[in-house]
Amino acid sequence: MLPIFYTFRRCPYAIRARLALYASGLTIELREVSLRDKPTNMLAASPKGSVPVLVLPDGCVIDESWDIMQWALHQHDPDDWLGKGDSYVEAATPLIVENDTVFKYYLDRYKYADRYPEQSKTHYRSQAEIFLKRLEDRLRATHFLLGNTMSVADVAIFPFIRQFVEVDKDWFMQAPYSSLRRWLDIFLDSERFNAVMGKHSVWHPGDPPVIMGTSKNSEFAQE
Repeated sequence: MLPIFYTFRRCPYAIRARLALYASGLTIELREVSLRDKPTNMLAASPKGSVPVLVLPDGCVIDESWDIMQWALHQHDPDDWLGKGDSYVEAATPLIVENDTVFKYYLDRYKYADRYPEQSKTHYRSQAEIFLKRLEDRLRATHFLLGNTMSVADVAIFPFIRQFVEVDKDWFMQAPYSSLRRWLDIFLDSERFNAVMGKHSVWHPGDPPVIMGTSKNSEFAQE
């Protein structure tokens, strides 16, 4: 029996969990879901009804992406994304909390500004930029967010920056975030990212399993 992973391809929370699972070298059964018609198996495992959800062979359920990342990398962390004694986890946590709360709040309003007419799209973007500027300052000093090698902080935050950029790529390309663009390209051009972004049909009970295999390279462990 393999761990079962419920996911939605474009969800940034699911993307970061898939990246950690793939990097860990674990083999899992991947189940792509429709957010409009969530499978009863997933809802039975995690009634909150959001992806990602990881169901382990012993029945244990992990349904927060940050927890899934840490669990996967504790099984095997070939590129030391967690850091010695989980040192990168401790350092990454404040950034990830800000990403998942304040930045995500404004990202959603920037992306779907027509649903939030209380303020302009430009206003929402300027509020999100507070976090972008903080990342840019870090990336001007070091190659990655916590130093000169990639860590769990980079992997956890990248999918949300990618989503932000896709709202208006032309604006981002001329914005004063050259270090952030360089950092983003490392992910976008990587084999791992392309591997975890493969398209799969929505899973239904009785379908043949889709297996996400192992990653044996260490291309993200850059000096």
